[in-house]
Amino acid sequence: MAEEKRTDLLGKLAELSEEAIHRLQDAPGGDRVVSTMNAMKDRLDELQRRVRGIDELEARLTALERKVEKLSKDAGSTKTKS
Repeated sequence: MAEEKRTDLLGKLAELSEEAIHRLQDAPGGDRVVSTMNAMKDRLDELQRRVRGIDELEARLTALERKVEKLSKDAGSTKTKS
């Protein structure tokens, strides 16, 4: 029952927002506003994709730093034994 109300509320909200966008587009200069909003959406999607890539790079960098640290410790111990 709660899910039906939530879906209905979200459906109404979606309809109202679509209606508002159509009204805005019909207003003088509104088409420029709508096209700017669409461009911002595309830019935000691209930015979000890049940020996810940064998280992956940070994880790879951390793993590489550990490997370098381990190798430098191993190289230091072999030099002292020689």
